Amino acid sequence: MTKFSEIKGFAFDLDGVITDTAKFHTQAWHALADQVNVTWTPELQESLKGIDRMGSLEMILKAGNKQDDYTHDEKVALASWKNNHYVELISGLTPDDILPGMADFIKELNDKGYRASVASASKNAPFILDKLGLTDSFVGIVDPATLHAGKPDPEIFVRAAEILNLLPEQVIGLEDSAAGIASINGAGEVSLGIGDTTVLAAANLNFASTAEVTLANIAAKLD
Repeated sequence: MTKFSEIKGFAFDLDGVITDTAKFHTQAWHALADQVNVTWTPELQESLKGIDRMGSLEMILKAGNKQDDYTHDEKVALASWKNNHYVELISGLTPDDILPGMADFIKELNDKGYRASVASASKNAPFILDKLGLTDSFVGIVDPATLHAGKPDPEIFVRAAEILNLLPEQVIGLEDSAAGIASINGAGEVSLGIGDTTVLAAANLNFASTAEVTLANIAAKLD
């Protein structure tokens, strides 16, 4: 496996890694499910993790056997209604909404000359980073609109390394979903899972929470 001394950059998922906007996604999708008369369940909520907007909408409609009740244009309108509701909810984000330890970790990376990029399926990532006061901490953000496939496909993390001008094996990817870990592994990067180790068993490194993520702790686990 890659040695810590070979690592030059970090590619971050956003939701559940830098901040928790998942709760706002949940509120917005729940409201949409209510609107189309689909019963909201914990299982449905869990299945939407890491899935893009149109994919999530399809899963909600399928859960209620309504996938054929709407035209493509109507589905696009539903997805955009959900997103507008979500953007209203995240407009109140501030730097206080950065997850425990992450502001310090990102500052540590910047101070020590590591390069960082964002690999999020969220089209709102630039807006969210701006609200959190973190825009200048990252070399760049992968634009999900330019991708051919979402996670677990490796493309987003391949692109995140390209933004950093680094080889995949010089990059650690941080994720909190199984689909994200599969994407990092497929890209040939070192995968760091944050959260339940049973869900993220495929990760090269595991941390129970964001608060544990420091360069020293990563080095200790990697070497």
